[in-house]
Amino acid sequence: MNIKRVGVDLAKQVFQVHGVDCQDKAVLRKRLKRDQVLKFFATLPRCLVGMEACGGSHHWARELQKLGHDVKLVAPQFVKPYVKGNKNDANDAEAICEATGRPTMRFVAVKTVAQQDLQAVHRIRSELVRQRTAKANQARGLLAEYGIVVGRRVETLRRALPELLEDAQNGLSFDFRILLEALRQGLTYLDKRVTEMDKQLHALANNDPAAKRLQGIPGIGPITATALACAVGDGKLFKRGRDMAAWIGLTPKQHSGGGKEKLLGISKRGDAYLRTLLIHGARSVLKVAGNKDDLRSRWLQQLCSRRNKNIAAVALANKNARVAWALLSKGLGYQPPAEPLSA
Repeated sequence: MNIKRVGVDLAKQVFQVHGVDCQDKAVLRKRLKRDQVLKFFATLPRCLVGMEACGGSHHWARELQKLGHDVKLVAPQFVKPYVKGNKNDANDAEAICEATGRPTMRFVAVKTVAQQDLQAVHRIRSELVRQRTAKANQARGLLAEYGIVVGRRVETLRRALPELLEDAQNGLSFDFRILLEALRQGLTYLDKRVTEMDKQLHALANNDPAAKRLQGIPGIGPITATALACAVGDGKLFKRGRDMAAWIGLTPKQHSGGGKEKLLGISKRGDAYLRTLLIHGARSVLKVAGNKDDLRSRWLQQLCSRRNKNIAAVALANKNARVAWALLSKGLGYQPPAEPLSA
């Protein structure tokens, strides 16, 4: 069977395969169970295999690469325009096969096991932070029902809870104190777990060469550096730094036509987690930029003098994303901007 390209619609138990020959004529339509996938592709001649970038796709990509196939992952939003007719597994597999063969298609890098391990640490930490925020908001909301208002910061609530529990004159009932103590214990447990995750990420950042280089950029610490390392890898899928910044969603959204260019706010495409980390890191740099006299700090000071600080933070996050791409793709270390030579 002369097969040039195969599209695979992934699922938990049932997989749909669609293959075309050198004339892009459909020569293969097959439904496979999970335990049949590797056996089938082991008998198939080496070819280009396309899959949607979804849950489990990186695992299957690595397994098919071991069999000698060239595997490409396509983002789901780029597959959708090629779906013909109603949505079903066969049409989805055909659309994936068609999208994979487009010469200008943008693909998703296949993650290594180490990258997925690192990403799992970030996902768990992010969920723990979300749970901690929810528990703090719940405790603050319940206290407000009893006429006690606590500041919005988690640190403020953490200090206030023991004092409220010990104060016998604040009007809290015995039953509610038991509930409040359980909330305090839950908050303490989540604090401990987040601290453990932070220590693990710091250790991983110090042992990873790419993450160590990224930490040299002002505004990028161990957490952001490891998040970039596991999400972007070596950055070779992006032609330039602006492409990576656009993928993260830090570049302006366009609404142009008729030869007239119109730029809107940032597009907020791509990875919201990465974008959040980069912008928060930029905010920390902005806080101390007024006390420094280097080239980057003077640029930030001038930018803040004419634009809102939020805009300045996004601009710095955009710049840091571009610099991060250069360090990842070229294997360089960070060098601060050089002062211009005096005339």
